[in-house]
Amino acid sequence: MSSFPFFSLLLGAAILFTGNGLQGVLIPVRASLENFSTGIIGLIATAYSVGFVISCYWAPHIVKRVGHIRTFAVLAAIAASTVLLLVLLPNPFLWIALRVVNGFCLAGLFMVIESWLNEKSTNINRGRVFSVYMVVNLGTVTAGQLLLPTADPGGFTLFAVTCIAITLALVPVGLTKSATPAPLEQVRLRVGYLYGVSPVGVMGSFFVGAANGAYLGLGPLYAQAAGLSLSGIALFMSATMLGGAVAQFPLGKLSDRVDRRWVITGLCFAASTAGAALALAGGLIGPWPTGAWAFAPTSLIGLAGIFGCFTFTLYSLCVAHVNDHVASEEFVEASGGLLLTYGIGASIGPLVAAWAMQTFNSGGLFAFTAGVHLAFCLFTLYRITQRAPATEEERGPFVQLSANRVTPAIAALDPRAPEIAPSLGENGVSIQDGD
Repeated sequence: MSSFPFFSLLLGAAILFTGNGLQGVLIPVRASLENFSTGIIGLIATAYSVGFVISCYWAPHIVKRVGHIRTFAVLAAIAASTVLLLVLLPNPFLWIALRVVNGFCLAGLFMVIESWLNEKSTNINRGRVFSVYMVVNLGTVTAGQLLLPTADPGGFTLFAVTCIAITLALVPVGLTKSATPAPLEQVRLRVGYLYGVSPVGVMGSFFVGAANGAYLGLGPLYAQAAGLSLSGIALFMSATMLGGAVAQFPLGKLSDRVDRRWVITGLCFAASTAGAALALAGGLIGPWPTGAWAFAPTSLIGLAGIFGCFTFTLYSLCVAHVNDHVASEEFVEASGGLLLTYGIGASIGPLVAAWAMQTFNSGGLFAFTAGVHLAFCLFTLYRITQRAPATEEERGPFVQLSANRVTPAIAALDPRAPEIAPSLGENGVSIQDGD
């Protein structure tokens, strides 16, 4: 297969992730500069996740109706327009509505790319394509976050850069010679069934979504209240993602050798401890003279990296644990259902965390994440007493994942999913070539 289709699709994804990474850290900072309340900023963060979850249900219908390229073009145009409207109309309630639309469009854009990559992959190269996509996801989102200090977040420039990135993502995707993939299938969310198969996996994806959604939506406010510069805020947010990326592989391999639930329990306890430290550093128990308990900026950034090592590893372990208990043909549905459950948690987490920040100062954010991780820890310990661990034969291999900014369509590209058959064209000819 020609590598050009992969290159063009991955390039489009890279540009899109860069823009989304920038706006993810820019919007809460700008909202703070506009004097929006913490509760409103929490609603803005929740709105994005709500739009994302809705899109996971409805984007496949749009693709079936008008096709991949037209869907991508329309959603990119709307997403870029919402970014400009945010800066032109700094009204908190309009921002909430616009972020719902923005989340819907971006989820649809990611779904188109992910389904297209899956269609062009074979059983031989699917694992490599999946790994490259995860690296592109992490690297470009981080690069986008690090663009924050390049211009004044109170101005127009960074919003324009985000708009340009979303628009430019159209170019490589629109010019690809790759054959249009088959229509998307809607992923079913059978929470009752999934919970019966793996209570830890389902509750874990919800808890992790709540904690990560709160952090990603409100973390910049915490860093801002701690007195970090724009560069410090960008590094603070990026450190958690990089920490998670570094820690995932060794911790995942450890979980391949022992009961994954014990690894999850340990990570939850460590994430809760790191969250408690960040909560105290943020002045949870009263206003500290320095605003951050005399922590140097580098110390806060380092502590954020340690926090990320634990919290951004948990989702991959939840998926691996579920994979140990489902039949291979059910993996795609189960993994897609977990992503949607994660999205529901991410829709609720920012609301509760915003209330905690209003009640206990900025440290309330990490008091919330610490409580969520502790609850997940206790639930997992309870489940260990109720069910025997998966046998060595039942355990599937750990695969590094990112629940952020991916859709259920990525589940079919996961190398643990059942082998995929070649797609057939209108005349029954195998479509495996890029042209």
